[in-house]
Amino acid sequence: MSKHPMIFFWIVIISFTHATAQQDSLTTEATLNQCVSYALHHQPAINQAYIDERIVNAEIKSRIADWYPQIGFDYTLQHYFKTPVSIINGNPVATAQKNYSTAFFSVTQNIFNADALLASRSADEVRTQAKQYVENNKIYVTLNVSKAFYDVLLSQQQLVLVDQDIARLARSVKDSYNQYVAGVTDKTDYKRAQISLNNSYADKKRYEEQLIAKTSVLKLLMGYPQDSSIHLKYDSTKLRDDAFIDTLQEVNYSNRVEYKILQTQQSLLQSNLQYYKWAFIPSISAFGNYNIVYANNDFSKLYKNDFPSSFVGLSLSFPIFQGGKRSWQIKSADLQLDRLQYNFISLRDSIQNEYTQALAVYKSAVQDFFIQKENLDLALDVYNTTYLQYKMGVKAYLEVIVAESALRSSQVNHLDALFEVLISKLDVEKALGTLTY
Repeated sequence: MSKHPMIFFWIVIISFTHATAQQDSLTTEATLNQCVSYALHHQPAINQAYIDERIVNAEIKSRIADWYPQIGFDYTLQHYFKTPVSIINGNPVATAQKNYSTAFFSVTQNIFNADALLASRSADEVRTQAKQYVENNKIYVTLNVSKAFYDVLLSQQQLVLVDQDIARLARSVKDSYNQYVAGVTDKTDYKRAQISLNNSYADKKRYEEQLIAKTSVLKLLMGYPQDSSIHLKYDSTKLRDDAFIDTLQEVNYSNRVEYKILQTQQSLLQSNLQYYKWAFIPSISAFGNYNIVYANNDFSKLYKNDFPSSFVGLSLSFPIFQGGKRSWQIKSADLQLDRLQYNFISLRDSIQNEYTQALAVYKSAVQDFFIQKENLDLALDVYNTTYLQYKMGVKAYLEVIVAESALRSSQVNHLDALFEVLISKLDVEKALGTLTY
């Protein structure tokens, strides 16, 4: 019976370790959402942003600590080799003992302090700004990882196409060779087929190397180990369905994190302006001290008698004239707020321009996708008809090569058009501020 708790303990540990290993690795096939989720937990830029947020929280707490009572303690021990004297009635008289020791306790409590007040009132805005910087990093990581994901998929699909092309050309090589052996055609058809097949093998090698390079980029953007394998998973039907969005949406600037950051900066500048206005209000604090003094000519009896003293008080500090410094600080802070308004104007124009360009590219990509889809259907029909006519001896093999080349180009163009739609859609969502992570 006593072994059961230990067995349960090891089961929990092993289960937790296995779950952690699965979370930190994508050994199985990974979807786009899984890749983005992994990146948001492992990408160095994201983790640095989280640390920056923690640093900001620590700095806020450090500044707000000025509102708490400040308690201090000082201790001294001194020995006079020659004691000070005073002349009394013409005679030198020692005015101090040879040995002194003091213990000094102090308590200070801020009642009004501009620095501490600014720290406490702007704490929420500063924390919000740190979170917004984290959000901004997440958006760009999501955007870049998604584009890299689609880029890898594009190379994978290009490899699928070239394998299909190789299968068709291998069949053409075999058929043309048989016709050459049978004396139906000369060796020209056979050699042309072989040339096309060799070119397809070269294309395959190029796509394989591109796939390796693009996968490396995806791993880098995800923060995924370069020496670990990753296999992507996708649904081709869902991929096409997800490629289309409503192009009649209007830009809402408040959706953009950059706009939110500016709004937070405006709030912080307003707090800064108020801080300089507080400079005309005296700083007030309460304090209390408790002192213990020990004095004796005999060091061994130094702590035999003590002479305590204590007091409390109120401190008020107010600079009367600083050459107009406070007024100019207020003027500077006010001008910074005015200057920030132009940042809002510039950002709104930039967002609108970004959306206009992204939407134009997206609409063009969608139009191209439908055109290439129609071209692919036509090219496939032309190829099948031409190849059948060639086998029947109606068409020359040169026409088969032309039809096959047109089919190959149509397949590549259709595939490129689809992924161009997917990538341009990401830019539109980013411009609208609707890109999710």
